[in-house]
Amino acid sequence: MALVGRLTRSVRLLLGQTQRCQQIGAVSQSLKSVRCFSQVAVQPKPIAEDDEAVNPTFVNRNPRNLEQMALALKERGWKTTWPHRQFYHRLVFSRTQHHVTAEVFSNNSPLPVLSCSTKEWAVKQALPTTNCVAACQAVGEVLAHRCRQAGITRMVYRAIPWQYRADSVQYFRKAMIEGGIILSEPRRKYIGN
Repeated sequence: MALVGRLTRSVRLLLGQTQRCQQIGAVSQSLKSVRCFSQVAVQPKPIAEDDEAVNPTFVNRNPRNLEQMALALKERGWKTTWPHRQFYHRLVFSRTQHHVTAEVFSNNSPLPVLSCSTKEWAVKQALPTTNCVAACQAVGEVLAHRCRQAGITRMVYRAIPWQYRADSVQYFRKAMIEGGIILSEPRRKYIGN
């Protein structure tokens, strides 16, 4: 009886091992077929159609593009007005007893496009006083950085004649120029029809 039990047990083990081998063989066959299917497919060649052709008429939707090429219109205004209205962007620098402020105006907006002042906490905390020459230079550096981030690199700056030679104005101008801002605009180009 014990011999028959051992024999049946060994037969069962042998059958189990053969079934496992068959299963492993089936898995390896399926892996081979999967590897066969995972190869890179051939990419179809693009076909040029009429829908993909380049349009010969181009509409410019960037309003600043003509301005940067000096082709956009500048509002002229009257010749007797001061400051002149013939600009794309104008820089206004003002210094009071307590604070220094610089603003950039667009030609068609009464509100400033960009501004910087010593009233701002981030600028004020880095300065010993808010109305010294160092404050004017710091406002110039910060405004130049903001102008570059906004994409404005050229603007008109006309200082009031009796304030032009002041050290504060000169340091402000120098900081703007060193910051990469050109304080003049190109002359408008006129294209004939």
